[in-house]
Amino acid sequence: MNDAVRIRRTENGLVVIAAAGAPTVLDPAARLDVTVLEVLGGHLTWHLLDGTTLPAAVLERVELAQEWLWAVFGEQVALAVEAAEDVELPVTPELPDLTPAAWRLAYAHWASRWWPASTIDGIAPLDERLLLDEIAALSAECEMLLDGADLAADEADLPVFVGRAEDYALAAGPAMTPPGGALVLARGTTGWNWRRCPPGLLDAAERAISWTVLRADGRTTVTVRAVAAPGLRGPVPLHLRPHALVHTSAGPVHTALTLHGDAWTGEVAAPADADPAVRIEVSVPGVGDPGLSDNEPASSDPNGNEPRSGAALGSESGDADRGSGEPSDAGLRREGPGNGGRRDGGSHAGVGGTDLDGPEIRRRIRDFASDRLRRAADPGAGALAAETAAAATDSDF
Repeated sequence: MNDAVRIRRTENGLVVIAAAGAPTVLDPAARLDVTVLEVLGGHLTWHLLDGTTLPAAVLERVELAQEWLWAVFGEQVALAVEAAEDVELPVTPELPDLTPAAWRLAYAHWASRWWPASTIDGIAPLDERLLLDEIAALSAECEMLLDGADLAADEADLPVFVGRAEDYALAAGPAMTPPGGALVLARGTTGWNWRRCPPGLLDAAERAISWTVLRADGRTTVTVRAVAAPGLRGPVPLHLRPHALVHTSAGPVHTALTLHGDAWTGEVAAPADADPAVRIEVSVPGVGDPGLSDNEPASSDPNGNEPRSGAALGSESGDADRGSGEPSDAGLRREGPGNGGRRDGGSHAGVGGTDLDGPEIRRRIRDFASDRLRRAADPGAGALAAETAAAATDSDF
């Protein structure tokens, strides 16, 4: 291994061991594509998408971390940390098999929260019991690293993933059939911020949310449809039901969504003086931070032309279209959905257009998951047992 790490101390006494550019738990914005493992005396982090198993470390208690520093980074690094040196050193692990096992453990924890299961995009869900079993086995393998905080999660109330793709045939279809005589003013599809819902409720695709603005009997309504996560079966507790927040020119309105078969659906009346320009956010109230946006706003078209892209509706691949008879001045004003942040492997949208939590990083993570499933049968791929099992059913998706 030819990797090198820089050892430095922060103003408040923490020790950072990291290669150049490696993410750590001290970063101002957590990242969706970072895995984290709590270990004796600190935390290890990996960038999920760069293919390296070398972690970065932030140490809060050096004396505890000395139990494993030599095994992961090598004796030179351990001695330099003990001597409080600020220096760059090569990584020469004394137990080279420990680091890949730790990476797999952190990844298994990440997958239990962020795996992008999608009927629309053909990404099979992971069996949570298999994940828990592997987390337990990997925790035993990494025993010298752990302080007990990264033990397997509670096994109660695990969802049962059943069914095939044909059971969700409506998932990628049109939002809803408008009632007879209703005028379709606008419609579109969008994604959703993964931080704003617990896992297992919504399909992870960028086309998972569809909406239609209808005019009938002198009343304007907005119908929202969110494709459910593969294998979701009710009942879902009321406090975990997703809600749709509909932003209109006259202010926001919202409605709880109800699970019907393969989709969450809801309808809400638009304010009487609102135009057809809407932006949809779907989230579970109280989950994540609604104060941040992962898409740049775009101005409406005063000539009523077709929107330039679906990104304005919360997805870089989203789409919007107009029904016949739509008023010519019904341009769509566009803004992105809110985003929340987590310390353990998520992100905020960056400043200046940097996409750490929006549609582009979600696309990259879906591509990563799809590639993991494609290679799961390869003995050298290092797939989790849950990935191997999911790959065996992948043809059903």
